[in-house]
Amino acid sequence: MSTTKPTSEQQPTPERQPASERRAASDRQAALEQQPIPERQAASVAKPTAGGEALLEVRGLQKHFPIRQGIVFQRQIGAVRAVDGIDFSVRAGESLGLVGESGCGKSTTGRLITRLLEPTAGTIMFDGEDITHQPVPKMRQARRHLQMIFQDPYSSLNPRHTVGTIIETPMKLNGINPPGGHKRRAQELLETVGLSPEHYNRYPNEFSGGQRQRIGIARALALRPKLIVADEPVSALDVSIQAQVVNLLQDLQREFDIAFVFIAHDLAVVRHFSERVAVMYLGKIVEVADRETLYARPRHPYTHALLSAVPEADPDSTQRRARIRLAGDVPSPVDPPSGCRFRTRCWKAQDMCAAEEPPLIRIEGNPEGHLTACHFPEEPTTEARAEDIVLDPALAALEGTRFSPSAD
Repeated sequence: MSTTKPTSEQQPTPERQPASERRAASDRQAALEQQPIPERQAASVAKPTAGGEALLEVRGLQKHFPIRQGIVFQRQIGAVRAVDGIDFSVRAGESLGLVGESGCGKSTTGRLITRLLEPTAGTIMFDGEDITHQPVPKMRQARRHLQMIFQDPYSSLNPRHTVGTIIETPMKLNGINPPGGHKRRAQELLETVGLSPEHYNRYPNEFSGGQRQRIGIARALALRPKLIVADEPVSALDVSIQAQVVNLLQDLQREFDIAFVFIAHDLAVVRHFSERVAVMYLGKIVEVADRETLYARPRHPYTHALLSAVPEADPDSTQRRARIRLAGDVPSPVDPPSGCRFRTRCWKAQDMCAAEEPPLIRIEGNPEGHLTACHFPEEPTTEARAEDIVLDPALAALEGTRFSPSAD
């Protein structure tokens, strides 16, 4: 096996940012030395962790979008590998964060789970039942317990329908007749999400973005689901509104014991909301761990690079953490790199990374439940601290159980 060292372009370069933005970063530790391959320990990401059986189990899930050529006689010339064989599980009442760069397959994964997209391969087990290829009538029954909050609060609500109609429709389609009728339940749900019952007869265009997202949450709660897939529910909102919606989702999770798959690219929001975190890159999951372990001791270089880009609460932390600049662009999902897909941007890449795809397993130095897909992982101890990760410099107060704006 060749032991070529990473080039200067591949190595991360620390970059100091203005203190006024509180995004400063420090000099990175000494140049990384070539590491031996860590001892592999058998583990399965799809296996439920301690604390109960899995409500949702995803195994080998794939979604390839075909690329066709021709007008009359079309033929497939390739495929976009949006999701290319992923495994994870979610327990009842648990929140799993799914993070990664734009285009890595997070939203596609959410739509596959809810069967808004048909999977190319793999299995989706929900509440003990295989829903991978269920017909529409049976899938409609499963969706009573499996709902989704969409990313864009402006396009996810029908502008021709009143708020009451939007919330009542899922109940009517599923034959649910709550005590007091549909209108009373819809008004109760509006109150639950912090809106007024008087909003029942209004239209979506009469509300702000944050209010529309609350309406979308009320619609998702109408059937009292066991699992909600939240696809970047706060990315289109202002910072202060983000905090309100995240706090609302946490309150609803505790009150109704709902499990969440929380999709986001904002690592600070994910840290605050999710109990476990899965990191995606180019259609693959590269690391899974509980919140505190992942943020304090990331093992995959990609996770380490993502965390280095997150703002820190303490401006004096400029001497602790370096900003890692990844070399090159994200490869095309039409023709992903061989072996490890991150190798073309990784400063630790060696010949083995191109020849063999690293499995997502527990490696030496990882606690139970911490899975990493890397031949040459980072050291298990790093200087990154979970308490440094904040939503935004304007929302630096993360102590306690809720987001709240800072006094500045």
